[in-house]
Amino acid sequence: MFDKMTIRDVALKDKKVLVRCDFNVPLKDGVITDETRILGAMPTIEYLVEKGARVILCSHMGKPKGEYVPSLSLSPVAVRLGELLGKPVEFVSSPRVVDAEVQSRAGALKGGEVMLLENTRFRVEETQNGEAFSRDLADLAEIFVNDAFGTAHRAHSSTVGVAEFLRPAVSGFLIEKELAFLGKAVEAPKRPFVAVLGGAKVSDKIKVIDNLLSKVNGLIIGGAMAYTFLKAQGYAVGTSMVEEDSLEYAREMIAKAHRSGVELLLPIDHRVATEFKDVPAILTRDANIPEGHMGLDIGEMTIGFFSEALHNARTVLWNGPMGVFEFQNYNKGTLAIAETLAMGSAITIIGGGDSAAAVTQLGFADQLTHISTGGGASLEFLEGKVLPGIAALNDLKEEKNQ
Repeated sequence: MFDKMTIRDVALKDKKVLVRCDFNVPLKDGVITDETRILGAMPTIEYLVEKGARVILCSHMGKPKGEYVPSLSLSPVAVRLGELLGKPVEFVSSPRVVDAEVQSRAGALKGGEVMLLENTRFRVEETQNGEAFSRDLADLAEIFVNDAFGTAHRAHSSTVGVAEFLRPAVSGFLIEKELAFLGKAVEAPKRPFVAVLGGAKVSDKIKVIDNLLSKVNGLIIGGAMAYTFLKAQGYAVGTSMVEEDSLEYAREMIAKAHRSGVELLLPIDHRVATEFKDVPAILTRDANIPEGHMGLDIGEMTIGFFSEALHNARTVLWNGPMGVFEFQNYNKGTLAIAETLAMGSAITIIGGGDSAAAVTQLGFADQLTHISTGGGASLEFLEGKVLPGIAALNDLKEEKNQ
């Protein structure tokens, strides 16, 4: 499942290579405000250029729903890519994404030259995995490279459909790294292996919890989802967010952890307030939350409790903040977990989404082993699902058997 062919496994010189990137970057008045995803794609693009490939890049941006929306054009990305590469990047702003002019200019590319297609979601067939658009993309190139892990859970024309008509289909360095850490490290981790799950909803992570309980040695649950687990055990939770329809599931997971010998850790104290605002926190004395109060972060005793469990781990997977980290008074738990992992020696894997945003915002990104580039894709991967965009790529054994 994880051993996929990469760009290292194919001859690239003078080959037309279509690369699915994730350039879904935030724009304000046509200016890129966060270029993290562009920088993440650069190692793959630079390698292809160095090897003399004729590089054709594609990506979506936003949700134009099959219509040409000028504010969602990838034109600013083409400009920034040119600056980073130190050479012009061809760009045609076509509502059809692929038309006669695009085909002509793609065909005229020389080795080491780069072209970027317009927003793939300007074509309504993209999100429907329509055959016509898949063929249009495939006809531009001789090799397909997927390096957009963040969209690998979507069966779209530019992630899956194109690979039906364009082989070999291989991964870029970004997807290779994701598979190495999220895949192999989770399937064969250095132990003890501890997962830390946070965020708002148990229902968002039901399948993740179920899957991880068969793999981890310890499971830490924080964030708002912890209150559902605490209520399921009979603790008072005040006005905290609780998913009543997930209480029975929480009891089942607690029982499953006990049967499996997995240590399940829940908060033993909290930072609470009477309303959902960034007001000074009140610390509880134990796991119970007083009537009229809501939990917004883990407390000091819990920070020590969780940190001690993490100190002994050799592999840690973290997905979801411990509290409302956007609030200055309630980011203490998330900050403490980030500090503990940054100072430790364990392999640390941050599973995308809010936890990735939190460690970046808090300044710990460079001190952690791997931060996933996929939010929804990371979650589905951790659920044990096969991601369509990964499944569509050639297995490495296919190359060895040829």
